[in-house]
Amino acid sequence: MAEIDDLSFETDNVVAAKDAEDKIFDSSNAVVSFVSERFKRAEDARQGDEDRWLRAYRNYRGLYGPDVQFTETEKSRVFVKVTKTKTLAAYGQIIDVLFGNNKFPLSVDPTVLPDGVSESVHINIDPAAEDGFDVLKSTFNDSPAEPFIIGPDTKLNPGETLRDLEKRLGPLKEKLAPISDKLIEGDGESSTTVTFHPAMIAAKKMEKKIHDQLVESGASKHLRSMAFEMALLGTGVMKGPFALDKEYPNWDEEGSYDPLVKTVPATNHVSVWNFYPDPEAANMDDAEYTVERHKMSRNQLRGLKNRPYFMDDSIELAIDQGADYVLKHWEMNMEDDDAKSNATERWEVLEFWGFVDIDILEDNGVSIPKELRDLPEVNCNIWCCNGEVLRMVLNPFKPARIPYYAVPYEHNPYSFFGVGIAENMDDTQTLMNGFMRMAIDNAALSGNLIIEVDETNLVPGQDMSVYPGKVFRRQGGAPGQALFGTKFPNVAGENMQLFDKARVLADESTGFPSFAHGQTGVSGVGRTASGISMLMSAANGSIRSVVKNVDDYLIAPMGRAFFAFNMQFDFDPDIRGDL
Repeated sequence: MAEIDDLSFETDNVVAAKDAEDKIFDSSNAVVSFVSERFKRAEDARQGDEDRWLRAYRNYRGLYGPDVQFTETEKSRVFVKVTKTKTLAAYGQIIDVLFGNNKFPLSVDPTVLPDGVSESVHINIDPAAEDGFDVLKSTFNDSPAEPFIIGPDTKLNPGETLRDLEKRLGPLKEKLAPISDKLIEGDGESSTTVTFHPAMIAAKKMEKKIHDQLVESGASKHLRSMAFEMALLGTGVMKGPFALDKEYPNWDEEGSYDPLVKTVPATNHVSVWNFYPDPEAANMDDAEYTVERHKMSRNQLRGLKNRPYFMDDSIELAIDQGADYVLKHWEMNMEDDDAKSNATERWEVLEFWGFVDIDILEDNGVSIPKELRDLPEVNCNIWCCNGEVLRMVLNPFKPARIPYYAVPYEHNPYSFFGVGIAENMDDTQTLMNGFMRMAIDNAALSGNLIIEVDETNLVPGQDMSVYPGKVFRRQGGAPGQALFGTKFPNVAGENMQLFDKARVLADESTGFPSFAHGQTGVSGVGRTASGISMLMSAANGSIRSVVKNVDDYLIAPMGRAFFAFNMQFDFDPDIRGDL
């Protein structure tokens, strides 16, 4: 197995300094400018998306933004957090569907017509023969690990021979070696026929291996984080697979701590706030590059030295120049403490994945492999901090791919980023807040008696406070009432009716009716068991499209990436197949 770390893999095409202490880049070189320019382009292009995300975050937290101004007569500042309820309901349903079987929702199956491995082979056994089933018994001392599933017939390809067929047996080649001369391509039809399915067995071995890798790396936790941002902000981002050295606690016979270190492929969640994709792309398939923004401490930055091809001198130079992390406007707006200083003891590190012109690399002393010199640009991974290139390698994956997966909650065909629950009910949340504030202010006004006093009929200098048993002394004058009580009409009921109407509109705009997340007092069709069942079935329709997006934009490409990872860096003939 090739040497691998959590960021790249040692291959013949890796381009970097051979000695970690050798600095091959200048601080003012075109590589840093190239990455910074790409980052600036992506940052400017997503300005409008950041404003949408901020509104969604405030609605979820129940916070009024600076665009909301209250008059002096408005006493109530209440915020009805219906957005939070809807978002958590959507998040809960997504998680319930994805993890309904208590495992990561990824399965591996052979293609309809597998290429390079046989879909099925069979052998005809003559029960009357002396060595009939004894042949199979001697071949399979142990029961096969995977079930044999019958599939459609597959013919030998034109020009193939029995020897070619043996090569296509995949994980069953050695096990079926004693009877290879009796194997026939395709499914058998006789009752005395035994059928084997190399393609299916290879697929299930690969699935088992990938699931083990996902469990070891805690992928389910990161998938849940991704699903939450997807429901709230409209887009969730995952990254991987990368190799991770995982430490397992272990003590030897003498009681000394001797941990076991195992390298496993891992995937993790990337916050959409720190993800800057190609502004011209509509999805990851179209993206020419992506930039991930890291916020690192001094210890974390020095920890990069333990990873291959990070240059020690460049890292120390970046640290010596001082912390350069500056809070973005959205970070300042998301802070609970308005008085928080912008000064921070952190460094901003940009991780670039994408295409770089050959000329830029050659001008900076980077040697290009012979097979790539005729290309105008190559796919690279570059890390920059404080004007220093910390690491630069060619994209190690084969086929080359940008290892990020952006999943929209609701697909927007004209934008890279999707639309979430909070944005869909932004207007109705504003209406609900307004009607509730009006109802509370009116209830406070109508619940108190307004007292009008005619002071000409009262003795001067009296205390005007009112309480039960209060006595006002009256002086001579024209007869008549000196105190008058005025009660304002209570219109809170009308305001609450408008609030309920806005809440119904929120159900319509999000596709999540209130009864789906615990509202009581459902009337009409929902009064019966069959009626509520129909309503719940209709409500689940919206979540089906969301889960389909997760399948198309995350599960399928990540499964292919894990397959390619295992085939490239941990080749095992038992998992080779057309999957």
